[in-house]
Amino acid sequence: MLPHRDFSRRMNSRYALFGHPIAHSLSPLIHAQFAKQLGIAMEYVAIDVAPDELTQALQAFADSGGSGGNVTIPHKQAAFALCASLSDRAQRAGSVNTLLRGASGWHGDNTDGIGLLRDLSARHGYDLLGRRVLLLGAGGAAAGVAPALLDAGVRELVIVNRTLSNSIALANRIADVGRMHAHEWSELAALGKFEVIINATSAARALQSLSLPSSLASPQTLAVDIGYGDAANDFLNWAKGAGCEARVDGLGMLLEQAAESFLLWHEKRPQTDPVFAGLRALIASR
Repeated sequence: MLPHRDFSRRMNSRYALFGHPIAHSLSPLIHAQFAKQLGIAMEYVAIDVAPDELTQALQAFADSGGSGGNVTIPHKQAAFALCASLSDRAQRAGSVNTLLRGASGWHGDNTDGIGLLRDLSARHGYDLLGRRVLLLGAGGAAAGVAPALLDAGVRELVIVNRTLSNSIALANRIADVGRMHAHEWSELAALGKFEVIINATSAARALQSLSLPSSLASPQTLAVDIGYGDAANDFLNWAKGAGCEARVDGLGMLLEQAAESFLLWHEKRPQTDPVFAGLRALIASR
């Protein structure tokens, strides 16, 4: 159980998203709609923080009365090291995407994994039990979802990253020897087919070309990118070309992880489906 009831609350509480770059983020809009839905007075802003300035930015936000926040690329693992206390799921992930301010400092949690599972199961009707899963990437985003995938009962979780040592480090930290395997990018063609492929690489966020063999997929493969909008296009276009009939971007995951953060802060969970419909229409109009 998360220790959120031990933390103080403030009227007109202040929250923020810390990342770099950050201007594109939908999180302020999402949390504004959540707050309106539940009648909660809160401020939520996006703060662009360079990679070497997170410590100062979090301290300045706390000093100004900040109640909590979210953390995105590239700060999730750095935020983990700055927390005074951590939830079990943050400890397993080794990364943090949600912060709550308490008397002793920042409490860190990671809602990425449960956000992904809620979106895939409740919104899209996918069951991961017994599936062979390929996870592309080994950074903070991948670390956030890997433990949740194992908890969902996947048969095998294969982590592939451009730097093999990072894949191994993530697999070793979670330490599920029977089901987790680590490989580098050059080995992809020899890994066979997967029932689920999840892209959590930072390369896709930068819209760089992905070099993936079509032998990884079949028409029955579920392809998931944790990004949304343009950031997901490269991978989902590859998945379409590889024959994957089921393709999901990360908009639903974004909403579900945000709802879990909101629950931690306010002890109330917003309804995500109305917000999802509105954001999907907004993205389509751009």
